Amino acid sequence: MPRVGLIAHPDFSRHDSGFGHPERPARLVAIQSRLDETGLSDRLVEIAPRILEADWLETVHTARHIKDVQRRCERNIHLMDAGDTFICPASFEVGRLAAGAACEAVEAVMDNRADAVFCAARPPGHHAERDSAMGFCLFNNAAVAARYVQAVHGMERVLIVDWDVHHGNGTQHIFEEDPTVFYFSAHQYPHYPWFSGSSGERGIGAGSGTNLNAPLPAGAGDEQFLRAFDELLAPAMECFQPEFVIVSAGFDAHVDDPLSGTRVTGDGFAEMTRRVRQLARMYANDRLISVLEGGYDLNGLALCVEYHLTALLETG
Repeated sequence: MPRVGLIAHPDFSRHDSGFGHPERPARLVAIQSRLDETGLSDRLVEIAPRILEADWLETVHTARHIKDVQRRCERNIHLMDAGDTFICPASFEVGRLAAGAACEAVEAVMDNRADAVFCAARPPGHHAERDSAMGFCLFNNAAVAARYVQAVHGMERVLIVDWDVHHGNGTQHIFEEDPTVFYFSAHQYPHYPWFSGSSGERGIGAGSGTNLNAPLPAGAGDEQFLRAFDELLAPAMECFQPEFVIVSAGFDAHVDDPLSGTRVTGDGFAEMTRRVRQLARMYANDRLISVLEGGYDLNGLALCVEYHLTALLETG
């Protein structure tokens, strides 16, 4: 049976987005409760996160952005942007812990502590741009992990698969000129963040062809999402052949989620997991990590994480 790691820590709940905010500590409580109730906790390898040094954040973010997050937290300024990215004094440290969790997940896979690792971490990351926070995200955890696996472990080609209901504008923009990181996103469209995520966005310059969006309409469910994996992602990987796979695992495409109009079920997320795991087995020596992004209906989120981890635990 594959050894699947779990990174979870009480400190992730120190990031306080304020009363009534959908991206709240209760998300992690719901996940842990479900894993305990189902007995999945006993089948997972516990892996501790670490706070990431600011130098690693600078592989995908500007020093100005990093210092801005730090300054606002130190001054107890509660808003990072003009919209919905709220913070508290602990958020800078917790954001570094979330990015560090993704990098420690890479280490756990590379040093054979686990075959795959899921990071139950927050705040999420895929909306964070090189020079700004947005969409509940401070630092782009998946992007940092991609740069980390390249720099530390010499992987030349990294695949990031994003099935959050919202397009990961930050991840796309960070890598859109880079042919070494392939970004694939299946998401509701049009939808937040509104300005990115069309099928015509294929990368820029040297990165042309290594950005692949599957925009899906409101009402799309398991069949449409899985078709995008089978008809778009799988053929593209025959050429790209990734050496490491990172999943931006947002579960807000679930049918009960309040921030989406799509209708993916727990079974749908399990099937997407199996397809990505198969790509990792085919091309990347089974090297895969997943990092939590969205998912705001607590019961739906907990269910989807359960199905995701159960699929990762399956043999070939």
